[in-house]
Amino acid sequence: MTDNPFDALGGGFDMNALLQQAQQMQDQLQSAQAQLAEQTVEGSVAGGAVSVTVTGLGDLVGVRVRPGTVDGDSADDLADLGDMIVAAYRDAKSQAESLASGTLGPLAGGGLPGLG
Repeated sequence: MTDNPFDALGGGFDMNALLQQAQQMQDQLQSAQAQLAEQTVEGSVAGGAVSVTVTGLGDLVGVRVRPGTVDGDSADDLADLGDMIVAAYRDAKSQAESLASGTLGPLAGGGLPGLG
């Protein structure tokens, strides 16, 4: 009898190789996340009246309101501004998710190749 409980599965299952592969995937994931944290995308609404910038991880890092596009003298105008910021963020967040999906690729799916 061997010390490897997976020998009963047949095929010479190598636990050390599996752990090494998992460590490599973890390193790749951390590298991809660091790369995403440095990249930014911009979302905007109303022809650029409001623009927001988010990192590839979806963190909000900037908001710009084009001068002359919003009159902040009434509660309705300010509510509209809030709605535009939310919409611009959703646009940017969608772009960030697409960027992350492309950057993370198969790492985003989790699991290890060949393990169903």
